[in-house]
Amino acid sequence: VQTLLQQMQDKFQTMSDQIIGRNILFELDDMSCRIDDLEKNIADLMTQAGVEELEGENKTPATNKS
Repeated sequence: VQTLLQQMQDKFQTMSDQIIGRNILFELDDMSCRIDDLEKNIADLMTQAGVEELEGENKTPATNKS
């Protein structure tokens, strides 16, 4: 009986770990999608504000020099 209980506990622990692992992966995937959406929204706002992206991460306001 004790061996059977230990086996059941081991299986329960394994299943619990798998469920927790899946939830973490789901949450990470969800967070990744939210970050992607946020980056797109920021880019849209920068475009609307007249800010241009130059050379990677350097951002400068667009100006008209005559």
